[in-house]
This record gives sequence, C-alpha cells and structure tokens, in this order.
Amino acid sequence: MKTSDFDFHLPDDRIALHPVVPRDAARLLVVRPDATPTLEDRVVRELPALLQAGDVLVVNDTRVIPAALTGFRVRGTSQSRVHANLVRRVAADSWQAFVRPAKRLAVGDEVRFGGADTAAAEPGLVATLEDKANGGLVTLSFNQAGDALDAAVAACGAMPLPPYIANRRPATDADNRDYQTVFAERDGAVAAPTAALHFTPSLLAALEQRRIRRVAVTLHVGAGTFLPVKADAIADHHMHAEWGELTAETAAQLNAARQAGGRIVAVGTTALRLLETAADANGTIHPFSGETDIFIRPGHRFRGVDVLMTNFHLPRSTLFMLVAAFSGLDMMRNAYAHAISVGYRFYSYGDSSLLFPAHELNGDLAGDLT
Repeated sequence: MKTSDFDFHLPDDRIALHPVVPRDAARLLVVRPDATPTLEDRVVRELPALLQAGDVLVVNDTRVIPAALTGFRVRGTSQSRVHANLVRRVAADSWQAFVRPAKRLAVGDEVRFGGADTAAAEPGLVATLEDKANGGLVTLSFNQAGDALDAAVAACGAMPLPPYIANRRPATDADNRDYQTVFAERDGAVAAPTAALHFTPSLLAALEQRRIRRVAVTLHVGAGTFLPVKADAIADHHMHAEWGELTAETAAQLNAARQAGGRIVAVGTTALRLLETAADANGTIHPFSGETDIFIRPGHRFRGVDVLMTNFHLPRSTLFMLVAAFSGLDMMRNAYAHAISVGYRFYSYGDSSLLFPAHELNGDLAGDLT
C-alpha cells in the first residue's frame, strides 16, 4: 500500500492546543465496523457503560521526562542556539536526539545546555555530538551519566510538547500537569501516551464499580512513533525502536481474563503495540522486556487486543495506519471525516475514540465484540 492511501485533510482549527477540563469531558467517537450504526458520538466519562464487567484496561505507566533542551553549540569563539529533543537513550551517558537547526552541527561539536542566555555562562550540562544521521537525528554524549544525567536533564529540560502544539503556542506550567497521565510512574517517555490523558479519579472509580479491571504495562514512547511516513510505499518505512516491559504477572492476568470471557482493552496505541509484540499466534500474552519496532499496518492480524481506545492521529502517520489495520481503512476514513465534520478535537490534547475490530480483517477475537 502507498502512504498516500492514508492521507486526509485536517483543518487547522481541529487541532487542540489545550485539553478540555475535566479530562473525562472529552468527546468519544465509538467505531463499530460490524454494527449498526457504525459510529456513535459519546463522551469519555461514559466509557464504563460501553465496556463489560470482566474487561481489562491495559494502560501505559510510562512517565514523560522533560526532554526538550535548549542550548548553544560552541565551536571556538563561535556559538549558535540549538534546540534538542531527546528521543532514545542508547547508553548511560548518551541519547539520540532530534536537533534543529541540524545543519549548524557537525560531529565533534560541543553543545552546552542549562546555562544562562549565553554559552559563556557556566553550563549545567554539556554534550558532544558523536554521530549525525538524516532528518536531524544525532547522538549526544553527555558529561554526566546515569542518575546524575537524569537529574541534570530534569533541571534544565522542558516538557516536550508535540510540534503541532509547540509551533503554535509556548509551553506553560500547566503543560507539566496536562501532558502527564494519571498512570505515569516510570520515567523514560519523550511523548505522552495520549489516550490515557482522559482518565480522572472519578472515571477510574466508575470503571472499578462496574468490575472493569486495570493493569499497567510500560512502553517508553519515542518521538518516532508520531512522525509522518516519508516513504512512498509503507513497506519501506522503518519504525524507531522503543523499550517496553510486560511482566509475567500482568501476562497471567490478561490470559486469565480472556479465558473467563473478558476482553483486553488497550488504552492507546502504545499499549497495543506492546501487547501485539508480546502475543503469540494463538493470542496468548507472554512476558516481554526489551525493544520493539513493530509496525502495525493493514494486513496485520491482531492477537493481543480486542478493543482500542485512542485519540485522533496525524495524516500519513503510522498511527493512522494502525487504526486502519484494526477497524478497516474505509471505516476509519469515514470515522475521521465524521469527526472533522462535527467538530471533534484532534491529536494529543484532543478528543478520543473507542474502536472495535472489523471481523473480516481480524477474524474471531476473544469475547463478544459487538
């Protein structure tokens, strides 16, 4: 398939720059390819009524780190401002990062972060550019490592808002709260698992009252997950690897829930990608710890997930390809066209959707999916 098959026009005024308050007041588009009607406009706080007792929500407990850094490239007496977004840790003292303007950097350059408004000031953090790839991706080796590096990044970094927000408004103190989920516990993500941004204590209480359980997995979300696909053919696109973990205890709980007739409900594409990585051909979930670069696109047969809650995604992105694989490309084109026409808010701070699979694409999954 071609990347252009996953393109659509999104008016700028549909891109949400701030979340709704409270979080669970966001709209929720329910997509049921095998039911009538196929589309239903609801609200996130109605989620308990849309699920069943015995279902299990799988949330991602990753925590977004302040991965947006601003500093100065120093080359002799010359200096220029540099912006870096950490993407993936590759060693105790090294990160891959997207930098801009990349053309001003060369291998061996020193970049000073966290000082005052000039590189002459005492820096809080110093990095050497070790490697440079296409698209502004570089490898930075820092003068600190391990916990000391984490502390230095936390001291001089900022919340890494997605470019479709950051390019339209400055970050605020509110983003430190708004761009973090209620499940966030394990530091490591450079982007939020945004479907989980909609959950509130009252919604969690209502889900528990309906006997809908919750387990956590970890996938440290990287910026590459949200990048548009530039290859003409989607098969030529390579996903950035992300580190994830699904424990043996969690795997056992999910398998037992399915055997009892419950459904696995992935809260977000990040949780789904980890579950599909950990599931075998028979749908059994196994423990997993390591990196995954799974690329889910039409033709993928889902084994580990029965229902997906997810926000609305970028045109030509791997995430729109993923939802098209789950519920059908034509179905998702129609769903997005409906969402645009009736004013749903898109992307990280936008509204959400609850997707059910198309049986003809995915075969029989556990539980009653209608």
